[in-house]
Amino acid sequence: MSIAVESFLLDPRAEGTLQHRIRQMVAQGIISGRLRPGERMPSSRKLALHLGVSRITITLAYAELVADDFLTAKGRSGYFISATVPRPTRVMRLQGAQHSSQVDWARMLGHRPPSGDLNRGKPRNWRDYRFPFIYGQTDPTLFDHANWRLCMMESLGMKDFARMSDDQFEQDDPVLLEYIARHSLPRRGILARPDEILVTLGAQNALWLAAQLLLNQRRCAGIEEPGYPGLRAILMQTRCHLLPIPVGPSGLRPADLPHGLDVLFCTPSHHCPTGATMPIADRQALISAAEADDFLIVEDDYEFEIAQGRAPLPALKSLDSSGRVIHIGSFSKSMFPGLRLGFMVGPERFIAEARALRATVLRHPPGLLQRAAARFLSLGHYDAMLQRLTRSFAARREVMLAAIRAEGLSIAGAQDDGGSSFWMRTPDGISASSLTEVLKAESVLIETGLPFFGQIDAPDCFYRIAYSSIPAERIPEGIAKISRALKDLGRPGKLAI
Repeated sequence: MSIAVESFLLDPRAEGTLQHRIRQMVAQGIISGRLRPGERMPSSRKLALHLGVSRITITLAYAELVADDFLTAKGRSGYFISATVPRPTRVMRLQGAQHSSQVDWARMLGHRPPSGDLNRGKPRNWRDYRFPFIYGQTDPTLFDHANWRLCMMESLGMKDFARMSDDQFEQDDPVLLEYIARHSLPRRGILARPDEILVTLGAQNALWLAAQLLLNQRRCAGIEEPGYPGLRAILMQTRCHLLPIPVGPSGLRPADLPHGLDVLFCTPSHHCPTGATMPIADRQALISAAEADDFLIVEDDYEFEIAQGRAPLPALKSLDSSGRVIHIGSFSKSMFPGLRLGFMVGPERFIAEARALRATVLRHPPGLLQRAAARFLSLGHYDAMLQRLTRSFAARREVMLAAIRAEGLSIAGAQDDGGSSFWMRTPDGISASSLTEVLKAESVLIETGLPFFGQIDAPDCFYRIAYSSIPAERIPEGIAKISRALKDLGRPGKLAI
């Protein structure tokens, strides 16, 4: 690979002759790791023209770099970064940096997101683990790659060139909106017009828009405890008052709602992370409570598409006759998380405000991605893939449930409500965080439950295991490893809570 001549700039503050400064510029690029072994340097003629110096100056600087083994000369092919230069360490990269910040960012930042890693337990190299019991990733064997690629290619054609290339201002793809209105929402019992739907960059973006519009320092938001960590981080940015609401075996109970609520955020169809499903009677009672106490509900329906074993219950939005429910859905869980496409449904006035807010920060989700997704959905590829995914998840769930029971592990959440994961509990005295670390050495990935709790003294006895990313044939061995690790941690002298 040739290094672009435009990537070289002389520091006007550097001291010494031009030849020395050029040598120092190249050497620092190599030491910092910006210039890598084997890459081809620009010709002396091009670099001289670019820097506005004589060619002989460049030639002499290159000769010094060759003598110091930073560069190697290969006849008429030119100069290359030497293969024997030391690999840059973190210290070398810091030494090669031109600037170090002297700003007191703790004082300068007017608004700081909450600390903590929302992806704790989900390393980027999760595919390298043999037993990845982690939630929300894609199994390539279940994804319809061929038809998705075809839809992408068709969306790149001249027929859709304007949809791909033009600034759509705040508008969404009409084909995608039509699919959501005519197919996705009716499955949840929801009827909505296109002006009551907004396409978002996944459910996370929809939650952020809702929180920004509905909350401030004087308002109170109810959240599930335990609950989705990403939502808690979003709500903390609004500086509203957070009111945690305990979640039982059937999800959030209307009788447990605190007084003074302005907005309630909940996952009634498949609670995150326990998997509990709110019964229809509680859903109706929740709508009645919202009307009586004058608060709004933001319904995160993130996983309804992959319900198993029975038809999903009606969404809260479908029971809402007074416009108090904001419904959020996502294609990221049922297609692939990198897609980052979701939607928000609400009264026309609210959606208009959400559309305006979205336009101020990102205009609209990429037009090419919207049109490709619209094709994939409307041509039936999505439904066919969803059927395969649902069947596979149901089979994996049975295998995992049988393995859990055979090993005597404790399920703390729902067992028969579908989804793609189980919420588990360790035996008394055993730390789930310790279990997570021990299992990594066995090539087993699980998620500790701590991020799902908001209180400081959160219990360290819960963990989540998912089956969306692991083949069914590996599940029993992986569950057996979890069981052995728990027994080992339970012996005297091992780490405890």
